[in-house]
Amino acid sequence: MITFYKILVILHIFSAIIGMGPGFILTTVVKSGKTMTELRHSYAIRHRLHIYVMIGGTMLLVTGLLMGVLNPSLFRMGWYDLSLVLFLAALAIGPVMLTPRSKPIKEMLASHQGEEIPEEYWRLSRELFKYEYIENFIFIIIITLMITKPF
Repeated sequence: MITFYKILVILHIFSAIIGMGPGFILTTVVKSGKTMTELRHSYAIRHRLHIYVMIGGTMLLVTGLLMGVLNPSLFRMGWYDLSLVLFLAALAIGPVMLTPRSKPIKEMLASHQGEEIPEEYWRLSRELFKYEYIENFIFIIIITLMITKPF
């Protein structure tokens, strides 16, 4: 018989696939744009993928915390606590680091005339992508902790 806890574990795993999977390619999607039209299209695709990241990420947090409530010993496991702290830190990166760096890019995409990608875009995108890579690295650490449960 399948228990509610096992259902949460299954939902947690699918949430990771739905939320984290697309998150790892958000940067790659927009790097393919070579003209402003392509870049705008790439950012539109990125926006659609980001919806999955948000839904999956929310489900990850909810199912992970519910598993902790059902099995309170998880809160005494270092891998669980560290994963939770890292996940919350990664969530904070969005509004604190990514949003301020993506706003000028969005404004540029909306207002720039012509097909030539402005040099300013490359500077802004490098800064944005740096923080996205940091966030992806945090998620890799979390996934590793969840799989290995080292402490």
